[in-house]
Amino acid sequence: MDKLQKHAKICQQLTEIYRKKNEAYGDSFGKTYRELGPVSAVTRMADKMNRIISLVKGTHNEVTDESLADSVRDLANYSIMFLIEMEDKK
Repeated sequence: MDKLQKHAKICQQLTEIYRKKNEAYGDSFGKTYRELGPVSAVTRMADKMNRIISLVKGTHNEVTDESLADSVRDLANYSIMFLIEMEDKK
C-alpha cells in the first residue's frame, strides 16, 4: 500500500471515529465553538497535544484506554472540525 492509499484509509477511519463520537456527544464541539469562538477549538487541540506529549514522554497516568495513535487521530479530527466551523462561519 502506498502513502496515498494509507492516507485515504486513515481519512476513512477518521470519518468513522467522527461519526461515532458525534453520535455519542452530539455536536458539542460545534456548540462550544459557536458560543466561545475559535479559542474553544484551540483549547481542545492544545489539551490533546498535551496528552500526546505525555504519551510520547511515557509519563505515568491512570488512563490506559487511549493510545498515542488514538490521540493523534483525535487531534486530526479536531483540526477538521475546526475547519468545518470556520467554513460554516463564512
